[in-house]
Amino acid sequence: MSHDERYFEDYSPGAVFELGTLAINEQDVIEFASRYDPQPMHVDPEAALHSRFGGLVASGWHTTVLAMRLYVDHYLWAPASLASPGVDEIRWLEPVRPGDHLSVRATVLETIPSRKRTDRGVVRARLEIDNQHGRQVLTAIILSIIARRPAGT
Repeated sequence: MSHDERYFEDYSPGAVFELGTLAINEQDVIEFASRYDPQPMHVDPEAALHSRFGGLVASGWHTTVLAMRLYVDHYLWAPASLASPGVDEIRWLEPVRPGDHLSVRATVLETIPSRKRTDRGVVRARLEIDNQHGRQVLTAIILSIIARRPAGT
């Protein structure tokens, strides 16, 4: 089934969705951090050499929003994606560096039909990002409110 036709009923606990890969480059790391997280280890390659990371690293928020793009493009279907009540947790486990290649996947943990609004439910998914060395760099538990399949379709 294409993600273009994914309703609440199409998310089954345990299902794994490979969402694609991302390449991280120095210019993007610095540009994002300059606007949103201007700490020396994210914006100043020279200062970053003397940080605990020993070089420039991407902001965890940068890694998160890059993964969110793949989540929207390859996991959610716009007509059925109604909102998100939030993220239960997010963990930045390893530094992400320019030159890294990241793989993103989502695993459905739970589907919760709404008791008040029977046309929707909440899907809890674990988002995981691994680098090119197979090391996990980010995990998050994302909640998505997804429409149920309309009757007769």
